[in-house]
Amino acid sequence: MANPLGAMMAEGEVFQRKAVLTFYTILLAAGVTLYWTWGILYGTWSPFTRGNIGIYTIYILLISFGVFGILLNWKKPSRA
Repeated sequence: MANPLGAMMAEGEVFQRKAVLTFYTILLAAGVTLYWTWGILYGTWSPFTRGNIGIYTIYILLISFGVFGILLNWKKPSRA
């Protein structure tokens, strides 16, 4: 006899993985969008100038957390 509770838990796990992957994708998109918007509005593309170091730390964190989160959730966990 099939376990309906186990099936519901498996569906919840899939939803949780999709939600986490969506969150990390949004972080990555926000970082790239922030970089492009800042560059277009202020006409500067170099993050290493003295006036841009604050925004550099923000979009590097967004992009790096997005990329690492996507990479960590890329492979499905193996069943034991």
